[in-house]
Amino acid sequence: MLKRPHYIAVGLVVLTTLIILNLPGHTASRIKLAIGSLFLPLRGMAGSSRNAIEKTSDALTSRSELLKERDALRRTNDLLRLELAQAADAVREDARLRQYYGWQQRIPWKFKLGRIVLWDPANFWRRVEIDLGTRDGIQSGMPVMTPAGLIGRVGSVGLTRSEVVLLGDPSCKVSARVDYDRTNSYTGVISAPDPFDGSIVELGYLSRNDTIKPGQNVETSGVGGVFPAGIPIGKIIDSHPVEYGLATAARVKLAADLGSLEEVMVKLP
Repeated sequence: MLKRPHYIAVGLVVLTTLIILNLPGHTASRIKLAIGSLFLPLRGMAGSSRNAIEKTSDALTSRSELLKERDALRRTNDLLRLELAQAADAVREDARLRQYYGWQQRIPWKFKLGRIVLWDPANFWRRVEIDLGTRDGIQSGMPVMTPAGLIGRVGSVGLTRSEVVLLGDPSCKVSARVDYDRTNSYTGVISAPDPFDGSIVELGYLSRNDTIKPGQNVETSGVGGVFPAGIPIGKIIDSHPVEYGLATAARVKLAADLGSLEEVMVKLP
């Protein structure tokens, strides 16, 4: 049952309606237009909201699509990193080969360029394998070096591969000389390496009267006929007396880095 306020409201609505109906036509049209304009902002807001929702739904991408795009970008990034690393390796290799070529033009010996294909895990600082063999004219005992200096000699030889015995291996002894001045030099033998550093070897059988100083150059002496004279070996680090003071031994820092060998030169007859 309607209450009094409700009756009043209904009465006002009915009265307003009757007044509008009895107004002249142009006046009633203006009133209707004014009332309608009150609801236009609400209609505009509803339409804008609906359009915004539709545009947002179109702009949003599903999670699965985002994951696919992420994985694709990662694969592309990995591929670009690999290509960049390969390009850098190619540049370094080109620089090394240019160095070998320029060095070969300055020396009187004939060489065969070989590539390291295997490191002996049991003798990492002692032996490696190269991709040259008997079909390339390689023979046991041939000197092996880099532009920096001597690294060893050829050991066993196969058809397509050869073993290289590096300096410091007990079976790779080299007659070497220490240049004292333009007219004098001291001769010894490269033998056992430093047990804690493969880049250091020992030069023994020096006379106790030999004047050995840090920084002096050490190179092959040519004695024995296996290694020609004048191939750089390294530099003196220090020296100490041995055999109860009757002889002298010295530590030598190798000129060639045995731990980063990639290409080597084998001296041909």
